[in-house]
Amino acid sequence: MNDVWTLPNGLRVIGERLPHLRSVSIGVWLRVGSMMETPAENGLSHFLEHMVFKGTEKRTTRQIAEEMDAVGGQMNAFTGKDCTCYYARVIDEDLPLAVDMLADLTCHATLDEDEFNKERGVILEEIAMDEDSPEDLVHELLSGSMFGSQSLGQPILGTAELISSYSRQDLFNYRAKHYTPQNTVVALAGNYDPQQVEELIHQHFGAWRNEAPRLTLPQQHIITGVHAVKEKDTEQLHLCLGFPGVGYGTEGVYPQAVLNNLLGGSMSSRLFQRIREELGMAYSIYTYPNSYLGCGAFAVYAGVSPKNGATVLAEIRSELKKLMDEGITEQEYRAARQQLRGGYLLGLESPGSRMQAMGRSLLLLDQSVTPAETISRIEAVTLDSVMECARQKLSAEPCIAVVGKGAGQFSF
Repeated sequence: MNDVWTLPNGLRVIGERLPHLRSVSIGVWLRVGSMMETPAENGLSHFLEHMVFKGTEKRTTRQIAEEMDAVGGQMNAFTGKDCTCYYARVIDEDLPLAVDMLADLTCHATLDEDEFNKERGVILEEIAMDEDSPEDLVHELLSGSMFGSQSLGQPILGTAELISSYSRQDLFNYRAKHYTPQNTVVALAGNYDPQQVEELIHQHFGAWRNEAPRLTLPQQHIITGVHAVKEKDTEQLHLCLGFPGVGYGTEGVYPQAVLNNLLGGSMSSRLFQRIREELGMAYSIYTYPNSYLGCGAFAVYAGVSPKNGATVLAEIRSELKKLMDEGITEQEYRAARQQLRGGYLLGLESPGSRMQAMGRSLLLLDQSVTPAETISRIEAVTLDSVMECARQKLSAEPCIAVVGKGAGQFSF
């Protein structure tokens, strides 16, 4: 049973007590990411996430680092397509400090002018670093192909041109638009006292006021059949194929997850066994799903020698056709489902994983699925539902992204 509270200002809190631990993982989840940005705002969610660590009304940048380090805790943040999260992991006795610091970052960051100009340079370096990583670049290229000018097609980091153009006031305006208590969930898992947590949340978040309306997530749809290439002087050719996937929070995520495991999500998967183990034509080949509210994507990645690019693409096509034409065996289906179940249960041993699952679910779906419910849904996946997912999604004409030497000569 989860502990759930809602503050008078609209902020929601969800917690799971794990009294056998000595630690607590806690995160502040905000319903803001690159999916919510207009083209003129692209990169501001991520820029703001960086800037909150650059000083608050009562802490300098150095003090933020030193106070958490002094208790042996960990604090960090990430920005995704559909959310931003500030999180910490501390021993149970230091939970008051974690709540205090996370509230300080969320509600009281000063967005200092000097720090703003320095952090702009850091983010420009981060963008340049991604440009120098062809594997990261091909995934970004695929996302742009599958969603085009829609907000899900925008890079989380933004572009160098946009980051260079933003002012400090742009960050203030963006924060006022999206950082509201109604748009926020605090999630925690570990050893804590519910009464203490309720008091701490009221103390540090209760006075937060921002009546900006909660924005509706924009509707998105998958584009098919787009080819995107980027010539780059690399030793490997990086290939990505993108198919329609299933939306976050739908029942389809479970059959898709089983399909992912048996097709390319593990060392025993079909693509790994065929292309790496049998043919020796790739060191890295895998599949992965991305699910968002209302839509999703399913991708295949391979990093290969340019001379093997055409062969590997043909082999991927052959394996996908074989799966849809001939189906999967009972043994294969059961192994992939059990792998999903086992991986999920192992993840439950991490309070951070539990906190993340609860936080994102409550933030985006307005509900939290218990571990028992998740296991039940995994066990309810049938061989027929996996095949239905495969035939519905993998029969579409894929988008293709290629980065490397001679990238333009490859097609599916």
